[in-house]
Amino acid sequence: MNTELNYKHLYYFWVTAKEGGMSHAAARLGMAVQTISAQVRQLERELGHSLFKPAGRGLALTEAGQTALQLAEQIFQLGEQLPAAVRDSASQTSVRLMVGISDGLPKLAVRDLLSPVLDEPKLRLLCHEDEFDDLLADLALHRLDVVLSDRPAPANPNLRLYSHALGSSHLGWYAPAEWFDEAARDFPRSLERVPVLLPTSHASVRLRLDQWFERHGLQPRIMGEFEDSALLTTFGASGLGVLPAPDRMREQVERAYGLRWLGDCDGVQEHFYAIGTARKVQHPLVQRLLDVR
Repeated sequence: MNTELNYKHLYYFWVTAKEGGMSHAAARLGMAVQTISAQVRQLERELGHSLFKPAGRGLALTEAGQTALQLAEQIFQLGEQLPAAVRDSASQTSVRLMVGISDGLPKLAVRDLLSPVLDEPKLRLLCHEDEFDDLLADLALHRLDVVLSDRPAPANPNLRLYSHALGSSHLGWYAPAEWFDEAARDFPRSLERVPVLLPTSHASVRLRLDQWFERHGLQPRIMGEFEDSALLTTFGASGLGVLPAPDRMREQVERAYGLRWLGDCDGVQEHFYAIGTARKVQHPLVQRLLDVR
């Protein structure tokens, strides 16, 4: 079996699989069906496995073909990014920082965590929000420079990732004007009477909040749960209910959202981490994030 992969053959296979057949692939590429067929057959010989199998009047992917298609998707998606990446690198007009933001991280904290680099005159900031595990996979593949999260990376021998603590913040309870008086009366027992908005289990702080309710013997009147912390705060500001938020964001919560501080969520802290792929950080802007902590 030839171990040198011919990417032209792989491309014809990819188009055939995407288009659903060789005749459609030939039409898209402006080539003869026989040419496409020969190229795909050559790839199968190179790999030592059949990639298609007959299915009625058409073709279907074999298990080996499904695997090849998944990897071809990644290869050609990266290929589509190549011209822009080279152009950006050659122009030297910006300092690019690709940041992954965990969906459990309070959005109010993101700007504060990134503030040390925002005065960079040539900064080109790209922020991508996703689930924690998906972001770590992108980071390991060097699609991201750093991941900001509310938890450290788990120990995984297959992913050489390093977690750097960026600090923490105590949580407080906040209320919109229409619920403030009722919520302030006999707080925190009032949380059994007024509507409460909470993060879902996507946020690591949710478990600590549930434990806080148990310690105080409270059965909160939960009105809503939100994966997106910005959405949680927005609904709270609209009058839907009271909510927890990091006290380091207190001024922003009160000024921008019109919420009023009710009291401490004693003993509950939100933690912030920057996760990278090396113990010694190479990207100068990521290093700047860590230096000020």
